[in-house]
Amino acid sequence: MSQTHSPSRRTFLASTAVAAAVVGGAPLLSGCSSGGEGRTEGTTTKKDAEKLLPAYVASRVVEPDIPGENGSRPGFTDKAEPYEKLPASVPEKMGKGGRVTIMSPLWGTPPKKDCAYYRAVDEAIGVRVDWRTQDGNTYGEKLGAVLASSGIPDMVVIPGWEMQGKIHSAIDSRFADLGPHLSGEKVEKYPNLAAIPTAAWRMSIFGGELKGLPLPSGAVDIVIPYYRQDVFEDKGWEVPTSAQEFMDLAKEITAPRAKVWACEDMKWTAFNVFGVLPDKPYCWERQGDKLVHRIEKDDYLEALEWTRKLYAAGVVHPDAMAVRGDAGTRFTAGQSMITNDGNAKWYGWTFEQSGRNPDFRVQGMDIFGHDGGDPRLYFANPAGIWAFVNKKASRETVEECLAIADYAAAPYGTKENRLIRYGVEGTHYTLKDGVPTKTEQGVTEVQDTYFFTAGAEAVAAFPDHPRVVEDWCGWQRRMGAFMRKPLLYGMQVREPNRWANLGDQFEDLEDDVVRGRKKISDMQRAIEEWRKAGGDELRDWYKKLIDEIGESAA
Repeated sequence: MSQTHSPSRRTFLASTAVAAAVVGGAPLLSGCSSGGEGRTEGTTTKKDAEKLLPAYVASRVVEPDIPGENGSRPGFTDKAEPYEKLPASVPEKMGKGGRVTIMSPLWGTPPKKDCAYYRAVDEAIGVRVDWRTQDGNTYGEKLGAVLASSGIPDMVVIPGWEMQGKIHSAIDSRFADLGPHLSGEKVEKYPNLAAIPTAAWRMSIFGGELKGLPLPSGAVDIVIPYYRQDVFEDKGWEVPTSAQEFMDLAKEITAPRAKVWACEDMKWTAFNVFGVLPDKPYCWERQGDKLVHRIEKDDYLEALEWTRKLYAAGVVHPDAMAVRGDAGTRFTAGQSMITNDGNAKWYGWTFEQSGRNPDFRVQGMDIFGHDGGDPRLYFANPAGIWAFVNKKASRETVEECLAIADYAAAPYGTKENRLIRYGVEGTHYTLKDGVPTKTEQGVTEVQDTYFFTAGAEAVAAFPDHPRVVEDWCGWQRRMGAFMRKPLLYGMQVREPNRWANLGDQFEDLEDDVVRGRKKISDMQRAIEEWRKAGGDELRDWYKKLIDEIGESAA
């Protein structure tokens, strides 16, 4: 999942990236639903969701070194213990010896189906899994074909960014309601699933039924403006605290003859600096008695204009302008001093550079309000990837799927999590100075497969680089203090299909505007065309939805 410039919304979601049907689930709002081909529109109200949600029972098996605060991830900095000393979160084997087929994306080379890793995990869970992994980069194409066929696997993983068009309809018609197994106190049979945050389960309600097994996200897992702290300290550069200070510093840093530029494309950071609303369906804000879309607000155009000025000033790396090469490679090589990307890069770059440049240190720049005041930030989605169980699966098969998901959702620091993440000690990894290090066999066989069937609360845990954990958790705690919830936060909202592609052109147009290939006036015309093409009707639809459920921003 490499990127050539500032990540698209889809690739960012994918990276950070980088769980028996019963009639009678909570209904959708009658005023915002429609029949036909199994499709429904709207969302499930908070009141109705309460009847479906699993009871939350926090896991106390392992306590973090750095507690979560303001929505930040809990952090683990201690060295890892040998496998035999780890606690277990699944006291007894829950699988009954059945066989389950699972379709999942995979960004890597698929292991052999009978490899030692799969055999070890299957034995530990008590279920034999037949993996049908597909290339994650083209997963959506294969997914659509499989869901339209009669040969749907017992369990199917669907990332949120693939939930377009007929995929939503397939979720309604093809997958089981898990409420009879998990709602309320029923989930206590599966202690690791019970410890999944309620907000993640809230997003797992589709079409009025609890259908998805979620992979939880961190509440403050937003785009991070990274900077080269080692170089900043060496040069005596001060971290900016306003949009103007950023521009002034960028001009000071940029030295084309030395092949050094201040930054990469900073559009995503600009959206946070100027307080732009998130993407759909959380893209609306109340202004009096009307709703305003993110693209209609002044801060949206101001963010684009500020980013355009960075390009115009020549402080952005020219390869970002040309949309070529890899921004991260330029950043770690010292060709650019500031970039923005997902949270996984904090550790990724540090690990990569530890053997090449021992002085390398990356840090997250505290996000500032454009005028130097406090930023206006929005919480990340509570979940973004789900596993679904085939509606035709027998009760026995559903329970085998839930046994797999419960094992996969084991918290960090447990036997189950170690096995899922690293495989068998001595075969797939060795423990060197408290750091699990994969062997050649481990690199080949241990892939992110079981990981996608459900997940524990998101944490930060890097025993080989505890400073990354401390820095990352500290940044999240500081930024979390400025977080708020947009309208409809954490709800699965199904828009009418007739407007599904209404805003598809805006991301490309944004990129053209900031690079100077289009003007702000072109964006203003596109916004006006969006209103006429259905934006105003969509606004009315959301207004009715929000009024009926009594939703208000937190």
